[in-house]
Amino acid sequence: MVFSDLFFLLVFLPLQLVTCAFVKETPKRNAALLCFSLFFYAWGEPLYVFILIGMAFADWLLGLVIAAYRGKRAAKVAMIASIVVSLGLLSIFKYTGFFAENLQAVFGVPKEIPHIPLPIGISFYTFQLLTYVIDVYRGQTKCSLRFHELLLYASLFHQCIAGPIVRYSDIQHEILHRKKNYTTMGKGVQRFCVGLAKKALLANSCGAVVDMILLPDSTLADPAKLTDNLQILASRPILLVWTGMLFFMLQIYLDFSAYSDMAIGLGLMEGFHYKENFNYPYTAKSITEFWRCWHISLSTFFRDYVYIPLGGNRKGARRTIINLLIVWLLTGFWHGASWNFILWGLYYFIFLVLEKTYLRDLLQRTPLILRHAYTMLVVFFGWVLFRFTRMQYVGVVLKGLFGLNHSGFAGYEATTVLKNNLFFLIAALIAVTPLVHNLRLWLEEKAKYSRRMLQVKKVVWIAAPIVLTLLSILSLVGNAYNPFLYFQF
Repeated sequence: MVFSDLFFLLVFLPLQLVTCAFVKETPKRNAALLCFSLFFYAWGEPLYVFILIGMAFADWLLGLVIAAYRGKRAAKVAMIASIVVSLGLLSIFKYTGFFAENLQAVFGVPKEIPHIPLPIGISFYTFQLLTYVIDVYRGQTKCSLRFHELLLYASLFHQCIAGPIVRYSDIQHEILHRKKNYTTMGKGVQRFCVGLAKKALLANSCGAVVDMILLPDSTLADPAKLTDNLQILASRPILLVWTGMLFFMLQIYLDFSAYSDMAIGLGLMEGFHYKENFNYPYTAKSITEFWRCWHISLSTFFRDYVYIPLGGNRKGARRTIINLLIVWLLTGFWHGASWNFILWGLYYFIFLVLEKTYLRDLLQRTPLILRHAYTMLVVFFGWVLFRFTRMQYVGVVLKGLFGLNHSGFAGYEATTVLKNNLFFLIAALIAVTPLVHNLRLWLEEKAKYSRRMLQVKKVVWIAAPIVLTLLSILSLVGNAYNPFLYFQF
């Protein structure tokens, strides 16, 4: 089940909100929310929900051991055991096939590649549980004395499947003592509706164009179609390849940020305050700034639980570069069990190191518009590595971007695609900037001093969520194309 499913929008969410609204006591509301969350996860993973429950139970017990033996060897052993168990399970499900394929390619064994289905959201809830155990060990948060409270934290349907990565310390108080009011409820509804529209109206439209030009993931994943796919991609003219990658660049941001918007909105409806996961990364003026604004919860996870424990930048330039290399290898590998993701992580490692050394002074002297153009070009080509898991596809698309496939510059198909999707392209480009956000802030400021603007604000605040929701539902009815890209991670 995903947030943009009609069943979720028309049945699950209203039922959950009504049920929790009638339950006034927080412990009982938590019990109801836990039941809904487990049902939400089990809808798509009826068996793998027990992995989620089992991991949460193991980490709950180990958290109790850490708290009971704080400062002693047993606490450290418990923390290490949690890391081994959690990352071990993640590795079994996510990376067994990858390692088997590479062993087979080098040594000829094993003869058969195991295909283990990947539990939805395992990368996200594994990292969340890791932050809980490590924070308990560090003394940065109190351990949960009740298993169902930790399980609720790990399984909250708002964010357990595709983030953002929420730390237990951020919502521990709200699990036990949260309060709901009409103000936060209204903000939550508005935020959810904006995310839903961003997903249903913009991200899905961009994705449909991407699949038409650069082929769907299911087609690209079929080994039997490799030759045909390469021929199709090589036949695309330069303008069409650039168009396809531009729409993918927009799609992946709109898709993932839309999910984060909806998760934050759903949390507000229940009295939870999740931290922001995106801060308009496509307005960044450097790659360093881009990664401060993109998938913030993942970036801060690797900073606080990998980079800083390794020594950060406190042990000299050489050690800093080694620590960054480790972080970006892990960042790439976290996104997927494929060499293209590892190369994608190394790609950003190179630019981040360059910006910390040779490019720092140069970027400071460069006009903002050129710094932004440089950043977006680096990000644009990075998405080529991200989208195509087979390096043959990466090669042919990169050649197509520079006209090395000898397929011409443009053509009837390229111009037709641009004309037919011009509205969506303009709307998507606006959506990745803070323009609408700034207009909202401007309206709020004007409403403080003008009764007329106050009335306009009230109308917009009421009408906008309704209109966006209706348009989104109409868009989703009969639309089979409705993926969430980050579910595979």
